[in-house]
Amino acid sequence: MTSTSSSDSAGIDTRFRDASLPIAERVEILLRQMTVEEKAGLFFQTMILMGEAGRLADANPAFGLPSTKEMVVTRGLSHFNVLGMAPSAKIMAEWQNRLQELARSTRLGIPITLSSDPRHSFTDNPGTGFAAGAFSEWPEPLGLAAIGDEALVERFADIARQEYTAVGLRLALHPQVDVTTESRWARQVGTFGEDAELSGRLGAAYVRGFQGAELGRHSVSTMTKHFPGGGPQKDGEDPHFAYGREQVYPGNNQEYHLIPFEKVIAAGGSQMMPYYGMPVGTDWEEVGFGFNRSVITSLLRERFGFDGIVCSDWGLLSDSDIMGDHFPARAWGVEHLSVPERMAKALEAGVDQFGGESISSVLVELVEAGTISEERLDVSARRLLREKFALGLFDDPFVDAERADAIVGSAEFRAEGLAAQRSSITLLANSGVLPLTRGIRIYCEGVDPGVIADYGVPVPTPEDADVAVIRLHAPFERRATTFENHFHAGSLEFPDEVVAHVRGIAAQVTTVLDVFLDRPAILTPFTSGSASAITGNFGASSTALFDVLFGVPPVGRLPFELPSSSEAAAARRPDVPFDTASPLYPFGHGLTY
Repeated sequence: MTSTSSSDSAGIDTRFRDASLPIAERVEILLRQMTVEEKAGLFFQTMILMGEAGRLADANPAFGLPSTKEMVVTRGLSHFNVLGMAPSAKIMAEWQNRLQELARSTRLGIPITLSSDPRHSFTDNPGTGFAAGAFSEWPEPLGLAAIGDEALVERFADIARQEYTAVGLRLALHPQVDVTTESRWARQVGTFGEDAELSGRLGAAYVRGFQGAELGRHSVSTMTKHFPGGGPQKDGEDPHFAYGREQVYPGNNQEYHLIPFEKVIAAGGSQMMPYYGMPVGTDWEEVGFGFNRSVITSLLRERFGFDGIVCSDWGLLSDSDIMGDHFPARAWGVEHLSVPERMAKALEAGVDQFGGESISSVLVELVEAGTISEERLDVSARRLLREKFALGLFDDPFVDAERADAIVGSAEFRAEGLAAQRSSITLLANSGVLPLTRGIRIYCEGVDPGVIADYGVPVPTPEDADVAVIRLHAPFERRATTFENHFHAGSLEFPDEVVAHVRGIAAQVTTVLDVFLDRPAILTPFTSGSASAITGNFGASSTALFDVLFGVPPVGRLPFELPSSSEAAAARRPDVPFDTASPLYPFGHGLTY
């Protein structure tokens, strides 16, 4: 809007709503009218749930969340990470509009920025992403890396941008450009693999697709993670958990892990998320990266010149109850500090915002006590407000709910996603059995049963079949809690009973093995006298797989090494790429026909 009035009935200078003014001027007009409490509300990005049928949610004790009204009106929060999916895109869009109406009812009417973890793939980890649901379905980022096409990645990101904006999502909590130099690490599926240069090129293309040439009204801002690179985790454990807090560099190879972030920053990436990990044995302070001034200020701000938003990973300050279990704050290296002391240290390190937290009152108390100056608040508040203005949220935060269903998951977008799934499938071994001939008798395990009849005759036992197709998930170790088991860590070896089962089938009939490689797997037991062909997928439907098995030439290439043994995986240096002795299949391996 372009109002000529300079104030409203409450005496508020409303010129910050004048879209004809420069953003920097609008920010200052608004900032000087904000109370400390209102500024503090900007510093927290917590989770939010949609109410039934698109209504605003009441308090939810199971998730530890207050009502939407309390978070927006009472606490003054205006950044939220959306959990779950509404029954339809239209309902999600209607909910977003109701949320923005609620925000407009506050004193200054600061609009809401809604964010999301990835929601276009096959992930089953609610701590890192969502299955596609109503959105178009694509391979995981590892699958995009297996294709290796920057133009395709930018096209995917542009499609995701259109689907996000249709329902009001304006911040992507991705891309994840960590380099997967530790074969056992639990977070590989969301990355672009082991090659830093490739990760950087694809990460930059991802940012361009979501944001455009510059951040604007049709953009989705990106939060690249996890600076300065989360791959080199000790023993491959994940720092969501205390036993995985240490990040190690025995190869003195920190610089390699910075390459993708430098390329993303050059592409205009708007936000950055430091990792949970605590560096050990480096010249960086031995505290988690979210508290680490030598990393956030000296490295990211000063060396790389990054002036965007730095948001901490989720749950750095406060303990939490997740899926019925209690987890301590990921305050690695500063566990001994109180919550206010942790907050102060993170702010002093250069953090602008706290993910998964809503304790704005603690920040207000720090300012009132003189521990944190209001001038320091203003530094971060400017960045946070600047992005809201750049995204056009102050001008028009509402979406067209009637059009949302037509855009989200459209036939065109789904077809492109399916084509990418096909292209990402990587043929690792083939004795000559592939491609298969349509009309043959097929025994399957792990395959959508509704798909089989489109290619051949489904049969109930291996003895009745001409070929068996077995789909497996890369192995992982079971841990103590439900939440931990969503992070696939530990041994890369299949249990003996799984190996024996596949070998038993292969002894009866020609067998094709397909493995979902959310991280590397030890496939050595299946390569001699067992499976006649092996494919790796990185998120692909049964239709995509069968299209390839029955004739579409495979073009995928491994985005990381597959070790030949657990011993080889453990012996590699966790910060050095391509460091596995005699890998079963090297980086870039992939056959075709």
